[in-house]
Amino acid sequence: MSRAGGLRAWVSIYLKGACMGAADTVPGVSGGTIAIVVGIYERLIAALTALDPRAVRHLGALHTRTGRAVLAAELRRADVPFLLVLGLGVLSAAATVATGMHTAVTQFPAPTYAFFFGLIGASAAVLYRHVDVDTGLRVIVAVVGFSLAFLVTDPSLAGARPTTLPVLFVAGAIAISAMILPGISGAFLLLLMGQYEYASGIPRRTAEGIGAALAGDIGPLIDAFVPLVAFGSGALVGLFSVAYAVRAALRRYREATFAFLVSLMLGALRLPAREVAQHVWAVSPASVATVAVPVVVGGLAVVALDRYSDGLEY
Repeated sequence: MSRAGGLRAWVSIYLKGACMGAADTVPGVSGGTIAIVVGIYERLIAALTALDPRAVRHLGALHTRTGRAVLAAELRRADVPFLLVLGLGVLSAAATVATGMHTAVTQFPAPTYAFFFGLIGASAAVLYRHVDVDTGLRVIVAVVGFSLAFLVTDPSLAGARPTTLPVLFVAGAIAISAMILPGISGAFLLLLMGQYEYASGIPRRTAEGIGAALAGDIGPLIDAFVPLVAFGSGALVGLFSVAYAVRAALRRYREATFAFLVSLMLGALRLPAREVAQHVWAVSPASVATVAVPVVVGGLAVVALDRYSDGLEY
C-alpha cells in the first residue's frame, strides 16, 4: 500500500471511530451499529480479544533493538494501532460532538430521531442481505434479538437511582456494551439506570478538576477522578467480557450471531420511532417533510458508507 493510501486508511479509521463516538452520545443509537455499517465490526472484535496483558513483559527490553522489535511485532499482531486510532476518534467525537448532539436532540427531536431511524433501518436492510435466516436456530435468535432490543428501549423502565461507586461501575460495564452490541444504546441504558446525567458530566468535571489542580486546589480533581475510575473500570470489564462472548459466538455460530445482531438493530427502531411520533403533533405537508427528509438522508448516508467501506483497503 502506498504512503498516501496508508494515510487515507488511517484517516478513514479515525473518522469511523468519530462516527461511533458521536452515535454513542445519542440515547437510542449504538456505536456498535455504526461499526457494522462501516465494515469494522469483526476487526474491532478480533483486535479487542487479541490484546494480551503479558505483552508488558517486553517493556523491560525497550532499551535494546531486539526488545523494541519484539514489542512492535506484538502490537501489530494485536492490531493495537487500529485500536488506538479508532479509540482516538471515539473519544474526540464523544468529547466534542456530545454538546451538538444534545442540542439537536433537545431542540430538533423529530428530524434528529427521524435521521437516526433512517440510519438504523437502512443499516439493518443492508446487513440483512448478508444474513441467511433459513434454519430454526437462526429464526429463534433473530426473534430473541428483536425482542430484547424492543424491550430495553422501553422509556417507562427509566428512573432516578442513587449514584454510588458500585452503581457507576455497573453502569460503565453495561453501557459500554453498546460499543459491541449493535442496536443497544449505551446512552439509553444509562438513562434507564438513572445515571445518564451524572455519567455524561464526568468528562466536564474531570476537566474542571484538572484546572483547579493547576491552580493549586487538588480537591475537585480527586472528587472527579474517583467516579471516573469507577465508571472506567466497569467499562473495561464490560468491553472485554462482551467482546470475548461475541468472538466465541461468531466462531461457532457465525450466521446465527449476525442474525441476532441485525435483529437487535431492528428492535431498537422502537425508540426513534416513538420519539418522532411524540414530537409530531399534527399531520401536514410540513410535518411529513420534517420526518421524511431526514429518514431519506439517514438511509442514503448508510448506502454511501456501505459503498465506500466496501472499496476501502485497510
